[in-house]
Parts: sequence; structure tokens; C-alpha cells
Amino acid sequence: MSDLVGARRQLLITAGTAGAGLLLAAVDPGAALAAEKRAKQKKAKDKEVGAIEDLMREHGVIRRALLVYRESAARLRSDSGSIDPRAIAKTAKLFRSFGEDYPERRLEEAHIFSTVRKAGGPAADYVDVLIAQHNRGREITDYILAVTGKGAIGTGDVDPLARVFDSLDLMYENHATCEDTIVFPAWKDVLSERQLEEMGDKFEDIEREQFGKDGLEDAVAQIGWIEQTLGFADLAQLTAPPPPKS
Repeated sequence: MSDLVGARRQLLITAGTAGAGLLLAAVDPGAALAAEKRAKQKKAKDKEVGAIEDLMREHGVIRRALLVYRESAARLRSDSGSIDPRAIAKTAKLFRSFGEDYPERRLEEAHIFSTVRKAGGPAADYVDVLIAQHNRGREITDYILAVTGKGAIGTGDVDPLARVFDSLDLMYENHATCEDTIVFPAWKDVLSERQLEEMGDKFEDIEREQFGKDGLEDAVAQIGWIEQTLGFADLAQLTAPPPPKS
């Protein structure tokens, strides 16, 4: 009986000590701050942009530049004098810095395409074509910069430039769609979760090295200015007309 009483007494002492510890932790400002910090770190981690999402956001900026080219082609054919060549030149420079020099050269060609090619499968068959299209896009950007660098778009340049805009738009819309739906998912499937996280961190490091900060934020601001300057910023004006009545 005395042993039973002793055991019960020890249990009560232990429980009381634990309860006091919990109470101390509850009122300890240091413990509360540490818990809050952990919660914030977890929230920030949950909101981090993964490597695939980052690539697709970059494609979003490129698509907006292509929309500028598409709308500019139509306006060149109807009223070439209404197009500001400086805004087109700025679009081409953005396309180069945030498209050709950054994700194409430093991410896709340097890290993604080789992995996809090595893994084989249907996605690997696209790699050579995608690289060839990157190279063609750079040639076209050189041409756009040369034409718009004259200060004004000459009469003889209007139709060739409009056709270049059309062809580049068609090529890159299909190019980006192929990457987003075939090549990038295939690359993701090859990597482990840890490898994918490491590549996401590496891509962020490359972006900071390339631009000195968050390049996406600056690119979005630039394309917004271009759209505003050229009169393409109002999304409502691009609403499709109603279909014909049957």
C-alpha cells in the first residue's frame, strides 16, 4: 500500500512540474517570439514560388511583349505613324534581357534542356527545335532593334516589320505552350522534390545575379509602361465581339 501511495505522489509531482513548465512557456516572451518566428518562416516557405511557377511567370511577361508586337503589326498596316518606335525598341530590349538572355540562355539552355534530353522520352524530341527557335528569335530581335533604332519607321520597313511581328508571335506562342505543357513537366518529373527545391533556389540566385534584384517585378513594370505608351493597356478593348446571329 505504501508503494502505491508513493507512486501516486510521484505522479502528482511530475504532473505538477510539467504543468508549471507549460505555464512558464506560455508566459515566456522569448518562447512566444520564437514560436511566432517559426510560424512566419513556415508561412513564407509555403508562399515561395517554385521553379516551374517561376518559369511560367516569366513566360507571362514574354506573352505580354508578344501581344504588343501583335497589336503593333495591325496598327502598322493601318496607320504606321501612330506607332512610337521608342516603345517598340524598349519592348525588344525587354524581350532580350528578360527572355533571351535570362530564362532562355541561363535557365532553359543551361539547366533544363540537357536534363530533358538525357532523360529521353517524347519531351526530348522538342529540345533541338526549341533551341533553334531561341536562335531565330535572337535574330529577329536584332532586326527589330535595327529598324526601330533609326528614330522613325520608314515606309519600306512597315510591311516587313509587321510580318516579322506576326511570325515571331506565332512561333513563340506555340514555343511557350510546348515548354509549359510538355518540356517543363517532363523536367519536373525527372527531379526529386529536394532537387527541384534546390533548382528553384539556384534560379533565384541567377535572377538576382542577372538583375541585381527581383527581375520579374521590374519587367512587369516595364511592359506595363510600354502597353500604356502604345495605348494597349485597356484590356476591355481586346474583348471579342459577339458572334454573328445564326
